[in-house]
Amino acid sequence: MISNMNKAVGTLIGVFTFLGTCIMWFISDENDHGPVELIGFVIVLIVVVFGLLVGIKQVISARKGEPIKDELSKKVMQKASSLSFYVSLYLWLIISNFSDKLNLDSQRIIGMGILGMALTFAICWLVINFTGVKNE
Repeated sequence: MISNMNKAVGTLIGVFTFLGTCIMWFISDENDHGPVELIGFVIVLIVVVFGLLVGIKQVISARKGEPIKDELSKKVMQKASSLSFYVSLYLWLIISNFSDKLNLDSQRIIGMGILGMALTFAICWLVINFTGVKNE
């Protein structure tokens, strides 16, 4: 059985691996970085900060001997994921509506949509985590 500390450290290792990969991609990319790439990189950094917050919260809980996934954190995650899915549907509608006007290739549009979904989830999680979950 994997201990809570190992799970929390695994989360942090995953975040730092993702960050390192993104930095290597950004540095090694031979193309000139335009505003779209810079916005995408900023969104990636925001998602990394979100991952760091979650990982640090898990490490603190594991050091205190608490479970890293209690009922409240599961409920916050469930609410945030359902709300972000709902908002992401509208995000994809907006992206599909403006995709012809943006004159971007399909890979870039899909990448922006995925980054938008990750950012939407991070924002929903932060809002629900700080405002609390209503008892239904």
